[in-house]
Amino acid sequence: MKDRAPVPSPHPAQDVTEHVGYRLKKASAALRGAMDKALREHGLTVPQYSCLELLDERPGLSNADLARGTFVTRQSANVVLRGLKEAGLITQATSTDHGRALPVHLTPAGLERLHAARGAVYAIEERMIENIPARRLTALLADLDTMTGNLKA
Repeated sequence: MKDRAPVPSPHPAQDVTEHVGYRLKKASAALRGAMDKALREHGLTVPQYSCLELLDERPGLSNADLARGTFVTRQSANVVLRGLKEAGLITQATSTDHGRALPVHLTPAGLERLHAARGAVYAIEERMIENIPARRLTALLADLDTMTGNLKA
């Protein structure tokens, strides 16, 4: 087997744990674990909570919109929505006047559950960012958006 030339790192790093992608994944896994634990106490999963948040901000989204907004496949979104419907947290029209997308809405019980769970989720985010100065947090959010945009280009 031929020796291969090493692939240069995109930035100075001693090992894989110093790469941006690794650190993002590590932070994401920590956030997901904390949210899973907190939301379990409210009878929700992270995708279910995300759907409730999106529907509170934009009532009437479709399955496809919710799938995109929660970063899951349409098939997974259907499973999430089925669970929310069975729990009485959302309603979905059975027909529509235009197009094929069936709008989804929160029920009063869904809004109540969201408000209860939101406090737990916001406490996690507060804990996550508590040692980051506000001026750096603004830059961090902008940098994350830039990285996302770079990968979509």
